[in-house]
Amino acid sequence: MRLVLVGPPGAGKGTQAQFLAEHFSIPHISTGDIFRANLKAGTDLGKQAQTFMDRGELVPDSVTNEMVKDRLTHDDVANGFILDGFPRNVAQAEVLRAILAEKKTPLQAVLEFSAPDTEIIARLLQRAEIEKRVDDQEDVIKRRLEVYAEQTAPIISFYRNEGLLISVSAVGDIKDITASAISALSRVAQ
Repeated sequence: MRLVLVGPPGAGKGTQAQFLAEHFSIPHISTGDIFRANLKAGTDLGKQAQTFMDRGELVPDSVTNEMVKDRLTHDDVANGFILDGFPRNVAQAEVLRAILAEKKTPLQAVLEFSAPDTEIIARLLQRAEIEKRVDDQEDVIKRRLEVYAEQTAPIISFYRNEGLLISVSAVGDIKDITASAISALSRVAQ
């Protein structure tokens, strides 16, 4: 299964990716985790990413594309992968399509997790308290939602036009959301 997860920050993509990765026995590739690893290691890419993340803005495509392209060369993606946090815009979606076309391994589905902004803000404020995340302050969260609506939401139409989009509500019990996602994906996993 070669899968991309989309949805606003806080929709539960990371949580669901863990369950889906286990179900399909494929790696969960989170750009957020890649960024945090680079930040922790103090790499040049990490330092570049930090300045944008602190303002609630997206990391530039050039940095993100390079990290993802490299990650998709690892042996553990031979049987598929779940991308979480990439692509974030139509230009990145086109880059991903080109990377995968070169490998003759096109995407099989794009799973959209949807939730209202009020739900997202409440979730991220709770996460900030639990995990002590500095990027989860209310003004930054609202800016991230604005950036998502402006820059990332258009990929939903892009993937709908490609015939790859599957939408699932991200509101409710985690297990029910997972079951809905697996059920929806079972049609393309054949």
